Amino acid sequence: MTCPEENNTFYDVLKLLTFDGFNGLGEAVRRLINEAMRLERQGHLGVGPFERSEDRQGYANGYKPKTVKTRVGELTFAVPQVRDGGFYPSSLDKGIRSERALKLALAEMYVQGVSTRRVAQITEQLCGFEVSSSQVSRAAQELDVVLEQWRNRPLGAYSYVYLDARYEKVRNNGAVVSSAVLVAIGVSETGTRQILGTSVAISEQEAHWRDFLKQLQARGLHGVKLFISDAHEGLKAARRAVFPSIPWQRCQFHLQQNAQSYVPKLELKKKVAADIRSIFTAPSEDEAKRLLSQLMKNYEKSAPRLVAWAEENIPEGLTAFQFPAEHWRRIRTSNVLERVNKEIRQRTRQVFSQMTHRA
Repeated sequence: MTCPEENNTFYDVLKLLTFDGFNGLGEAVRRLINEAMRLERQGHLGVGPFERSEDRQGYANGYKPKTVKTRVGELTFAVPQVRDGGFYPSSLDKGIRSERALKLALAEMYVQGVSTRRVAQITEQLCGFEVSSSQVSRAAQELDVVLEQWRNRPLGAYSYVYLDARYEKVRNNGAVVSSAVLVAIGVSETGTRQILGTSVAISEQEAHWRDFLKQLQARGLHGVKLFISDAHEGLKAARRAVFPSIPWQRCQFHLQQNAQSYVPKLELKKKVAADIRSIFTAPSEDEAKRLLSQLMKNYEKSAPRLVAWAEENIPEGLTAFQFPAEHWRRIRTSNVLERVNKEIRQRTRQVFSQMTHRA
C-alpha cells in the first residue's frame, strides 16, 4: 500500500478543515497520524526517502492498512513497514487506545442493559459507524481480563460475611438453563462493605457452596466473626465444613416467612408474625428467649406444629444478640444482599432478552 499523504503538508489539513469543518475532522486526523508515522519510520531508519548513508538502520517496505474505530469514526491508517521488521510506530498508540476505550464503553453499555440495537444507534450518531451484536459481544469480552483479576484479588479481614444465592437463566451448550449465582459480601472492622466474590453453579448443593467458600478462604478471607444467611441445607453443610468454628446468624426475615407455613389458621397469621417480630426486636437475648417461651405456651394447643418448628428454628436467629447492640439491625438479616440481587436481576433481564431474541 502506498501512502498518498507523503507529499501533502499540514496546510492541506488546515484547508480540509476550513472547507469541511468537523465533517473533515476524521480525514484530518488520519492524514496527521499517517504523516507522524512516516516521519517516525524515517527517524528509525536514520535516512530520508532516496537518501544514502552509512548510518542507515534498515529499509522501508511500503505501508500496511490498519482500520481503527476511533471517537471520530472508523479510520484506515497507512502503517509504515520496514523490511527486517522490529518497527511499529508509537504515533498510532493513541488511536489504538481510543479503540480500546470505545470497546470498553460498548461493553459497559451492554452490562448496564442497553440493547445492542440501541448501542448501534448511539455509535452511529457519535462515531459515524454502526456495530453489530456480535461486535458488542466481543467488546464485552474485553472485560473478562478485568473480571478475572477482580475475582482472584486478595482478600483480608472481614468481621461479618453475608451469603446468598439467586437463580439466573444461563446459556450452556446451546441450551438455556437455570443456574445459581452464589454471592458473598463482607463488612470490614471499619464498617466498609464489599462484594467478596461471586460464582455461577448449576445449583446450591453443598459441593458448590463448599468450593466457593474454599476459594474465599484461599484468597485470604480471615477474621470472620459471624456468617449471615438463610438456612439452605447445602450452604449450612458447606459453612460447617470450611468454617466450623464461626457462629452463624440465620436470616430473621426468612425465618418469619418460613413460620407462616406452620400457622394453621389464616386469622392467626398476623398475630404470629407480630409475636415473632417482638422476639427478634427484643432489647436483650434473655428477653428474646423469654418471649420465645411465651410464644410456645400461647400456641401449644392452637398451633402445635408452629411450636415444634419455633423451638428448633427461632434460636438460630438469635445469634446476633451476642454482638454489639449497634450492629444488631445490620446483622440480623441477609437483606444487605437484596440491593446486589436487584442489580443482577436488572442487568441479566435485558441481556437474557437479547440472548433469546438472537436465538
